[in-house]
Amino acid sequence: TFSNRRELGNPFTVYVFQGSRIARLSERLSLDYEWNFGASFGWRKYDAETNPYNNIVGSPVNAYLNIGIMLNWSVSPVWELTAGIDLTHYSNGNTHYPNAGINTLGGRIGLVRRFTIEKGRRQDYCRKPLPAEAFRPYFSYDLIVYGAPRKKGVYWNGVPYLAPGSFGVVGLNFTPMYNVNRYFRGGISLDFQYDESANIGGHVADVSTGDNLKFYRPSFGEQFSAGLSLRGELVMPVFSVNVGVGQNVICKGKDMRGLYQILALKASITHSLFLHVGYQMHKFRDPNNLMLGLGYRFNAARRY
Repeated sequence: TFSNRRELGNPFTVYVFQGSRIARLSERLSLDYEWNFGASFGWRKYDAETNPYNNIVGSPVNAYLNIGIMLNWSVSPVWELTAGIDLTHYSNGNTHYPNAGINTLGGRIGLVRRFTIEKGRRQDYCRKPLPAEAFRPYFSYDLIVYGAPRKKGVYWNGVPYLAPGSFGVVGLNFTPMYNVNRYFRGGISLDFQYDESANIGGHVADVSTGDNLKFYRPSFGEQFSAGLSLRGELVMPVFSVNVGVGQNVICKGKDMRGLYQILALKASITHSLFLHVGYQMHKFRDPNNLMLGLGYRFNAARRY
């Protein structure tokens, strides 16, 4: 709860999570991490009459992201006590306005009960990892196609306006990645994107009222971009987290210039096919668009 149902509602969250050990500190104590990804429901979206002070949430459903770092104390072979801190982010990915998002920093404490299948087997309190087989670094190649709707706000003569309706975004990434080990891969990505809302602020046709804002359609060159980005990826079972910083090298207009940033989650469907859920920002501060799509990894087989 955010203790303000009148303005924000009382949202609840459904998510998938994954965690593992970062380092073993002693026989019974370890430093662990856990991340969550899902959706939060039950928000009371902004309305100028019913909740005018809510200038941060513009949709009843928002994405939920959480990362936590904690100490894990093995009280017994099956009981664990955890305590730590976590960071949470709620956002609708710029699909609705307003979209300031909510960030929270909090503490967590938990009790974990692990159920074992093999009875009578002596367990190590901190579950020593299995011996790793030899790993030979190799190259893989990700091809990703994505799309999403987005909202757009523009300034005209110093006055902010919200463009009516939604705009489409489609893109393609081709990313050669060097698999350094089982847990990390990095590379350079060739990024193409077409954004139907890009640079419309320079083509305003009518500003008689905010609800009747109209534009001339910009040229294709003003709404298409091609860029290069450096990518790093944390690899886990089923999921991987990809981050990147890039610069458009082919673009026109101020909306396309400058650095862009990407944070994406990849979820494996098969050995080579994966879901891609990402978000792109502009100049480290401006929300850009969601990246919802599918990817295929060429040369996905791990070589030993």
